[in-house]
Amino acid sequence: MRVLVVVNPNATSTRRRTRDVLLAALSGAADVTIAQTTHRNHAEELAEQALDAEADAVVAYGGDGTVNEVVNGLLTRGPGQHVPLLGVLPGGSANVFARNLGLPSEPLDAAERLLRSLRQPVRTRRIGLGRANGRWFTFNSGLGYDADTVLAVENARHRGKRATPGLYVRSAVRTYFSQERRTPLISGDLPGGDVLPELFLALVTNSSPWTYLGPRPIRTAPRSSFEAGLDLVGTTSMGIAGILKHAAEIVVGHSGPRGHDVVHRHDLPWVSLTAQQPLAYQVDGDYLGVTSRLRCVSVPDALRVLV
Repeated sequence: MRVLVVVNPNATSTRRRTRDVLLAALSGAADVTIAQTTHRNHAEELAEQALDAEADAVVAYGGDGTVNEVVNGLLTRGPGQHVPLLGVLPGGSANVFARNLGLPSEPLDAAERLLRSLRQPVRTRRIGLGRANGRWFTFNSGLGYDADTVLAVENARHRGKRATPGLYVRSAVRTYFSQERRTPLISGDLPGGDVLPELFLALVTNSSPWTYLGPRPIRTAPRSSFEAGLDLVGTTSMGIAGILKHAAEIVVGHSGPRGHDVVHRHDLPWVSLTAQQPLAYQVDGDYLGVTSRLRCVSVPDALRVLV
């Protein structure tokens, strides 16, 4: 097989020694080309070049941002049999997509699994994905509070902070107290004429868990999966008591947040959200700017993944 390995050298866990061991092992099982990213969206460019070159597989070695860029490069002309297989070697701080696929979170263990998957017969799984304002996402997109938290984390990392669970918790707390919490700004439409109540935040998920706090899974929509449509979770209140209750539910519970202030819809073909003013939005844990409209669409069987 002809395999391109896209490496993000700046990802949290892509240490050089580990990287060399992983890539040497892969080279023994396939015709491997290695490319390192040098700038944002470079992984997308490299994956699109592999698509044009009719590579058999592209392996993303980095965090969820690297995976997202590779997916968008592979699917630049849409799903189909012409699209190379996707492989993942986790090298980020959370590695949500890889862990939601059931892949090992340790890079060496994941490399061993990937080697087994590349041998004949090749082991793959076809999964559904989402699109948020035209950009493909693998596990979630969000409008409002969670995207502001993602932005706060990114700003902290630019200042030299490490992406740790503690950084995410501190950023979430600071973002909460800096936001408007009296007037919900998000409305939405769903299939069948279902109109959402006004929301303070909106999360659209394509799998579960939504993210991880170190080793602990964070479940906002436990029934969300790669084989179903999208799930929507939102809140109609940002009161401190309710937020603390829901935080506990998604960290220690298995049924997700519950209560009269929680809105949850399951297995949706699309979700259309509108904000009264431009709000931050994120895709697969990357801040993408601000928008007044976020339309998310489910695309079944969009991609084949090495498992």
